This record gives sequence, structure tokens and C-alpha cells, in this order.
Amino acid sequence: MGFLDIFRFRRRSPIRDSQALAKFIDENSAFLVQKAIYEYSRARAGHYSKVLFAEPEFHQAVEQSRWRSYPLGLVMVTEVADNVLHSNSTANRRSDLDKLMGVILGVFDGYPVPAALGEAAWSKLRGELEQRLKLIGLHPPKRAIDIPEPFAKLYFELMPIHEKLRGRDFMTTSNYLKVTLANIHHELTERIDITAITGALRAG
Repeated sequence: MGFLDIFRFRRRSPIRDSQALAKFIDENSAFLVQKAIYEYSRARAGHYSKVLFAEPEFHQAVEQSRWRSYPLGLVMVTEVADNVLHSNSTANRRSDLDKLMGVILGVFDGYPVPAALGEAAWSKLRGELEQRLKLIGLHPPKRAIDIPEPFAKLYFELMPIHEKLRGRDFMTTSNYLKVTLANIHHELTERIDITAITGALRAG
């Protein structure tokens, strides 16, 4: 499945190699940021949601919103993976994170430049993604519900709804991120083979 999909069903096969982990992080990052963008926009538009989503200008705003927020999703879900891999042992964590960062940047680079953003904006987002991934190793592994704290406001400000119409919805969006990341953490914990994944990362 690609970034354009909203996932109703997810394969629950075991995650035993870097490719499978990359796919999990990619899909769940897209799901995390996309779901709230669409649902929040529909809720704010109310009875006029169909009309709003049919407007070319709004479609362009949604495209910009979801592609700009996608790197934030990548960082948050990568932090979830760091928690699952290293919450019980931080041995080799720095090396593992360096390898994982390379995997995630490869996921990002696998997408063509979004037409809604352009090459300059996409390149800037990549640079910001790389810096945020590097910061993960500067603190102990975070609980899933604590991960959104530095990103929630940035994400909320990317919603394709005028700031005057957003009301007091920030906490709702923040709580959505916490709950969804907790669910992602639970799924990854159930599916991952930690020994195989760390072995694959350390083998390059």
C-alpha cells in the first residue's frame, strides 16, 4: 500500500527484517497523519464537507497538509519503534538508531517529489526529518503517549482549515496522536521479532 491509502485492513505478518519494519513505519506514519486530516476537516465542515472536498483549492490544501505532515509521522512512528526495540535494553541503541535513520530516510526518498510542494520544499522537509531523527538518541526511549508532545502543535497547525475556524481543537488532536501511537506500539510489539530486527540492523 502507498501513502495515498487510508488503511482499513493491515497485514499482521511477523516483522523480522529491515524491509518489513520500514514498510510498517511507512504505512503507519501515513495512516497517523492522514486519518486526522480527513476526519478533522469533515467534522469542521459538517454538512458542507462534500462540497468542501470537491473544491480544487481545498484539495490542494489537503495535499500540502498531508505531505508536510508525513515526515512528522515518520519521526513519531520511528520513536515508537525505538521504544519497542530498546525499552528493556539500550545496548547498541545509538548504532541501531543510526542504521534505522538510514532506513527511514530511504523510505522518504522512495517517494517522488509531491507536486503540491515542489522540490525545494520537499528537500527542506527531508533535512528537518533527518535532524529530528538524530534527536531521538539524545533522550531515553519514550513511552508512546509521550512521543507526540513536541510535534502535536506543528501537526495541528498543518490542518487544511483556517486557523480562525479551528476553535479549541488542539487537545483533541493531541489526544488522537497519543491514542493512535499507543495502538501502533501495541501492534508492533505483537508482530516484531526484536532479535531478528536488531540483528538485521547491525548487519546493515
